[in-house]
Amino acid sequence: QVQLVESGGDSVQAGGALRLSCAASGYNIDTGCMGWFHQVPGKEREGVATIDRDGTISYAGSVKGRFTISKDSAKNTLYLQMTNLKPEDTAIYYCAADLPKPFCQANTVIAGTPRFGYWGQGTQVTVSS
Repeated sequence: QVQLVESGGDSVQAGGALRLSCAASGYNIDTGCMGWFHQVPGKEREGVATIDRDGTISYAGSVKGRFTISKDSAKNTLYLQMTNLKPEDTAIYYCAADLPKPFCQANTVIAGTPRFGYWGQGTQVTVSS
């Protein structure tokens, strides 16, 4: 049984910062590709950042220079440090594990419910201006 639990979502002012965490159990985060995706109601789920088991990182262009993905292997936890937040960052953020190669990069969109990998329940990030 694999479980991914996100935390850290909150409501902040534009320009603020948040750190999202994804605690994994039943899965070693160093054994496959992991990532963060976000989704706005009525729109597709989009890649934000991914990190492969060898440490290779990919970011969506919209967050490059503002967000940082990292992991703590000892804690089996994935993180997304978000700085200089913008209203357009408002979305539900999902943690994903064991992503197949085509989705182990941030320039991706997923229509409907993902049929691959493992996914958390999401955490809400709201940025106001």
